[in-house]
Amino acid sequence: MRVDLLTREYPPHVYGGAGVHVTELAAVLAESLDVRVRCFDGPRPDQPDLVPDAGRPVVTGYAAIPALEGANAALATFGVNLPMAQDVAGADLVHSHTWYANLAGHLAGLLHGIPHVLSAHSLEPLRPWKAEQLGGGYALSSWAERTAYLGAAGVIAVSAGMRADILRSYPDVDPAKVHVVHNGIDLTSWVRPVGEDGELTPRALEIARGRGIDPDRPAVVFVGRITRQKGLPYFLRAVRALPADVQVVLCAGAPDTPEIMAEVTALVEQLQTERGGVVWIPDMLPREELVAVLAACTVFACPSIYEPLGIVNLEAMAVGLPVVASATGGIPEVVDDGVTGILVPLAQETDGTGTPLEPERFEADLAAALTALTSDRARAASMGEASRRRVEDHFAWHAIGERTVEVYRRVLEGA
Repeated sequence: MRVDLLTREYPPHVYGGAGVHVTELAAVLAESLDVRVRCFDGPRPDQPDLVPDAGRPVVTGYAAIPALEGANAALATFGVNLPMAQDVAGADLVHSHTWYANLAGHLAGLLHGIPHVLSAHSLEPLRPWKAEQLGGGYALSSWAERTAYLGAAGVIAVSAGMRADILRSYPDVDPAKVHVVHNGIDLTSWVRPVGEDGELTPRALEIARGRGIDPDRPAVVFVGRITRQKGLPYFLRAVRALPADVQVVLCAGAPDTPEIMAEVTALVEQLQTERGGVVWIPDMLPREELVAVLAACTVFACPSIYEPLGIVNLEAMAVGLPVVASATGGIPEVVDDGVTGILVPLAQETDGTGTPLEPERFEADLAAALTALTSDRARAASMGEASRRRVEDHFAWHAIGERTVEVYRRVLEGA
């Protein structure tokens, strides 16, 4: 079976969870299928052409169309989608990821007469703040996504919560076509770097200290893009109430808009005037460094107001951290409340924005949960061990790959 995966992100151009997902999924699927990855950002000089049976995906990168240089970002995206759709010829099934590539998948399915499956990593109707970033392009991205969902032969939701969101946002989609397959985690790459004595390795300590983190002090770490859905401003206000000895580590970059960047910058600067140990790492860290940073901290924070599942939570759990997270979207399917972390209640608007109805209460509850774990490092460590076991038992990529192939087979049988 030949499957073409269409995606905006693919190494080395990965900046979010969807890119991580496609990277790992392509690798595991290529062990048994002929997998062709079609992605943005031009040719991959470090990815030579491979024969289909080499056990690795064949990757083709597409550059932006020169005639659309300077055009609205969504329109430029559509331009890249067209040659991608053309080149799918010969595939048995096309599988697209995010609105950036959904139109290419939809067109490829129509053009070549093959089933189109799409993975739902997020939904445009539930991210209205994207209009700040895309302007009129938000109407285009919303149209492309809706068109693809209504025409798809199969939809893969990364959580049961996401499945419910899909059926609520697109009520004309046949529920029988929407399948739940969770995100996965590469258990061999996300491992706590410890020696035989159970302590962090000298290399991990060197990396953490080089980034300004004191491994001997409790620390809360956030990893994510600076975007409305990640809830970073609520987190930054919440951590003001943490005990003075708790460090705050922010691995946060790639802002959606100048406005959200300005808001976050002002909050971080204010925080730095009030307490020590505030570390902001704006660049995207190589995996070894990110693992070392996570391992040097006590608890992982995920204050998202919209999160279909949250690969970052799986990554932190695999490294052995408990997670304090908002109880929204697919997060409760990952974080076992009271066992692998603490879920913070979040009452939200139902207008698509996900805005907290009681932001001050949400921030206070978030602060209380973070304080509880940073003040009891033995409990935090025990939860961290349970976190690792949970990802091993439920989120290994080979199991995710098998479930994805099963969706392919069901779709092809029904085609």
